[in-house]
This record gives sequence, C-alpha cells and structure tokens, in this order.
Amino acid sequence: MWQEKNRALFAQCLNGLASDPYVKQMEPIHQHVEGVSCYDHCLFVSYLAFTLCRITGLDYRVAARGGLLHDLYLQNWAETNINRLRRLWLHPHMALANARRFGLSPKEENIIQSHMWPVGRTLPKSWESVMVNLADKTAATVEMLHLVRILGVQKNLELLKQA
Repeated sequence: MWQEKNRALFAQCLNGLASDPYVKQMEPIHQHVEGVSCYDHCLFVSYLAFTLCRITGLDYRVAARGGLLHDLYLQNWAETNINRLRRLWLHPHMALANARRFGLSPKEENIIQSHMWPVGRTLPKSWESVMVNLADKTAATVEMLHLVRILGVQKNLELLKQA
C-alpha cells in the first residue's frame, strides 16, 4: 500500500493540493486524539480512499482530492461553544464551503458533504463517496486506538508529505 510508485501516483492526483497554504492550515488543528492533526488525518483518509479506489477500479483521483478536503473546516472547536454532536453535522458544510475554492467536481462535493453518513444527512451518491466514508471511519478508528505509530502510519504520512 505505501509503495513509492503509489505515493508518486497519489501526489500526481493531488497536483500540489496537499502543500497548498490554505490546506496546510489544518496542521495545528487536533483531530480525534492528541498528536494527530486534522491535516494528517485528512492525508491518511485521502491515501486510504485513493488505495481502495485503485484496487476496485474507481476514480482514485476524485477520492484522493475529496478525502484530503473532507475535513477542511479550519475551526479549532476548543475556541467555540459548539457541542460535539452539533459538530458532527456542521463540519462537512464548513469543509465544503472552504474546499470550493479548489474547483470541485460534483463527486468531490458529495464526498465532502456525505463523509459523515449515516450520522450526517447527506447520502453518498457514488462509490467514491462510500470509499472516502469508509476510509474516514478506518482512519478515525486507527487514530483513536492509538495505532498510528504501531502501524507505521505516521512514518508513511511523512513520506507522502515529501512526495
């Protein structure tokens, strides 16, 4: 999964999006657990979805882009009085509004809007949306179980950042 040729193709799919200063604003925002940034979470989700879509013959470019932008909400929740339950519904809409600056396709928009399904109200309309949803749940589980270092995810994310 983490092979160099896959990392190179992944980087081509993102076409510099991962290093865009606006996207990099996710770096100081914590996701799920201490030590995992929103940026790292999104990069992990993006790569997992990219891999799943390549294996299944789906549009891996759309999945990579949508996966990277799915949590581009750019909000430090600790600075708000918005409760956790409300965040589950609100953040996909915030992420979509922010991500539109990158010229999204309809599939990419649906990926971002529906990534919280079944908790969120928006249904996935493509298999790529389903794959990003699955990748998001997988990444969150790995992060919350503190398996990021044990499974070598952090080391491989650093390699993705260099590609």
